[in-house]
Amino acid sequence: MNTNTEDIVSIKGIKDGLLISLSATEEWQNITQTLASKLDAQADFFSGARVTIDVGERPVPKYELTSLKAVLERRHLTLVVVQTTSRTTFNSAQSLDLRTVFPEEDRIGFQDDSINTMPTDPEEQGTPGVMIRRTLRSGRVITSHGHVVVIGDVNPGAQIIATGDIIIWGRLRGTVHAGAEGDTDAIICALDMSPNQLRIADLIATSPKEQKRVVRPEVASVRDDHIIVEAWGQ
Repeated sequence: MNTNTEDIVSIKGIKDGLLISLSATEEWQNITQTLASKLDAQADFFSGARVTIDVGERPVPKYELTSLKAVLERRHLTLVVVQTTSRTTFNSAQSLDLRTVFPEEDRIGFQDDSINTMPTDPEEQGTPGVMIRRTLRSGRVITSHGHVVVIGDVNPGAQIIATGDIIIWGRLRGTVHAGAEGDTDAIICALDMSPNQLRIADLIATSPKEQKRVVRPEVASVRDDHIIVEAWGQ
């Protein structure tokens, strides 16, 4: 049975370049071959474009994402954004230093295709989350239906949205939103707390104007309907 190529690879123009949507079920080699054929058919038109790839819930390992990136680069296109609800794809994109975002209807949450997030002990309370072992640069958007732990800095222009807690083992200078579904018990921790903006549930706080401050681990939490920042472990 013949498959419509639009069901395998769809290309359309968006404000920032091209949005290329890929089938969630088609064999990967067929996807890359179909994509290459479509790009070659209008090579002059597509050349130089910035590309957003939407793979939906498809788990794409690093080697497959690397091959896709190479297909684009050979045709003078630049892969800049990966849209996904798969943890596997998310980790692959992070390892290749690609910006990772979610389709609007899936802004909070992952399709967890690679890890069992349930506690080992059924009597033990646990919450799923995601851990990032790298500095988040400007433009990065991380979302999680659970907690987020970053081992590295969160630079200005980077954003984290989590329904649970956010812990930064580094310097926090971007925008973070913990308790994104209204949980006022959520907390934000950082070794150096100097964010552009803090949000917990519906409450917002910003850093004061540049001033001399003691750099120390701090935790932000909600108290009396205000976000309070104090020494971590106090």
